[in-house]
Amino acid sequence: MTDDHTHVQEFFGARAADWDARFPDDGPAYAAGVAALGLRPGDAALDAGCGTGRALPALREAVGPAGTVVGADLTLEMLTAAARAGRDRAGALLLADVARLPLRSGALDAVFAAGLIAHLPQPAENLRELARVVRPGGRLALFHPIGRAALAARQGRQITDDDLRAEPRLGPLLSGTGWRLVSYADEDARFLALAVRQD
Repeated sequence: MTDDHTHVQEFFGARAADWDARFPDDGPAYAAGVAALGLRPGDAALDAGCGTGRALPALREAVGPAGTVVGADLTLEMLTAAARAGRDRAGALLLADVARLPLRSGALDAVFAAGLIAHLPQPAENLRELARVVRPGGRLALFHPIGRAALAARQGRQITDDDLRAEPRLGPLLSGTGWRLVSYADEDARFLALAVRQD
């Protein structure tokens, strides 16, 4: 895969308007995924590849009014859908590539990334960039509201061991990019890998 994100933008851009309607029951799973980050009032959090911003309200609730919440996405149509749903009230929406975030190093306490890793053109470099913007000891949640097998079935494909989200691949990938995998859950009802930013 190259750095040309045109196919990702076209895919998600065409689906942005009815994305939330296609997955109306994901809210509780997103809230539980955000809760696993252990955010505190006043923290700063990024929803990387935020799409329609479904995690933003839970992130705002976790960090409170004194905290900072940013949702970054590559697809303008997704950010437009997030704003139309009122989720821009929960956090600032930023049209940005997670490979080159316009954030200072160590600015964040946590990153929440729903469904992102499968769309990263250069996973190692991109995860290093996420590590750059998180303080040492900060957290990363790689999340999906359904597990790998359930997602593969939904998409009409077979689950494979070369999937970046498979634990034997994900652990070394994270450890080589500034993260340490601390928990891993791949169940029908959710995928959630939590990592801590290393010093």
